[in-house]
Amino acid sequence: MPGQPPNKVPLIDLVAQYQNIESEILAAIRDVCASQKFVLGPNVLQLEQAIADYCRTDYAVAMSSGTDALIAGLMAFDIGHHDEVITSPFSFFATAGSIARLGARPVFCDIAPDTYNLNPSSLRQTLARLYDRVDGRLINRGTGGQVRAIMPVHLYGQLAEMVSIREIADEYRLEIIEDAAQAIGAEDGARHRAGGFGDIGCLSFFPTKNLGAFGDAGMCTTNDKNLAEKLRVLRVHGGKSRYHHDIIGGNFRLDEIQAAVLRVKLKYLDDWTEARQEHAAFYNKAMAEACPASQVTLPVLPDSSRHIFHQYVIRAKRRDELKEFLAKAGIASEVYYPIPLHLQKCFEYLGHKEGEFPEAEHAARETIALPVYPELAQEQQLHIVETIARFYA
Repeated sequence: MPGQPPNKVPLIDLVAQYQNIESEILAAIRDVCASQKFVLGPNVLQLEQAIADYCRTDYAVAMSSGTDALIAGLMAFDIGHHDEVITSPFSFFATAGSIARLGARPVFCDIAPDTYNLNPSSLRQTLARLYDRVDGRLINRGTGGQVRAIMPVHLYGQLAEMVSIREIADEYRLEIIEDAAQAIGAEDGARHRAGGFGDIGCLSFFPTKNLGAFGDAGMCTTNDKNLAEKLRVLRVHGGKSRYHHDIIGGNFRLDEIQAAVLRVKLKYLDDWTEARQEHAAFYNKAMAEACPASQVTLPVLPDSSRHIFHQYVIRAKRRDELKEFLAKAGIASEVYYPIPLHLQKCFEYLGHKEGEFPEAEHAARETIALPVYPELAQEQQLHIVETIARFYA
């Protein structure tokens, strides 16, 4: 069996994944080397069409990373100084970091305790509490900034409540830029997929993602032809033709080698997702039987939507002690994320204090991610469950 022995469980095993597709990957890379086309070549074009089809959107525009996809998505709406974007305080740093890098102000609202995603009720309350309508614009009565967009996050591979968020965005005439970095293939009961709910969706293909490149890579998705064209221009320094720049963009181009690798891997993505879902179902059943419900809270599984389980995350009492106990048993785990964004040192200028977003802070203290990668063996899962049960015994 490839990968690690049952008593040694990594958080993710990319070696095991690679061993199964090595010949295809090497052949794809050799083809790129033979062509000597390394940036925005035929592999990028074919990957863009494949991702658009997979996400059920009209267009996909390849980017150099998930972070650059977020930045380009914001730039497509000319979001910058004196603008504000509402987002989650419980996410990877790039979510709020991309907003701040453009000179805009991240505005946080709390998450739902079961999905860890942006809470539509909190979103509506935040808009009513902070903003006034002035000449058709929403102006923050405290900062004077105009709110331009909402950036919901599909955390851990589960969709945010996008129907409700879309209704709010339409009511307030706000753009939606989806942070779908962890959620390629996640869908709702109507088979709408992550990246297709908002005006622009942003994907990450960082190596540890469900669909991972051999380095940094990302993608923007959209159903708007004009936005797709602007994203293409933005990724090459804002120029449609060489040395002619109508707008200021960036170097967000995707390498051919990364696109070639992703095209190979995309063929296996649904099988890998199914394996993750099976592992999650096993965890839920086994831990419900072996672990006290007062100490361990399992993920909420949606009835009709598709959770792709980028991470399998539980809430655990004495979380940090449990993490140490697992490590001593040879089991890797991770905390995503130990410090909410509003309490990060770099965002002190926003003036937030502990207690402002209690659900995000509570999740930061209790959540822990367990191995759920596709190649995980059942013996390894049993070892994990038994170890957690021993900790709370």
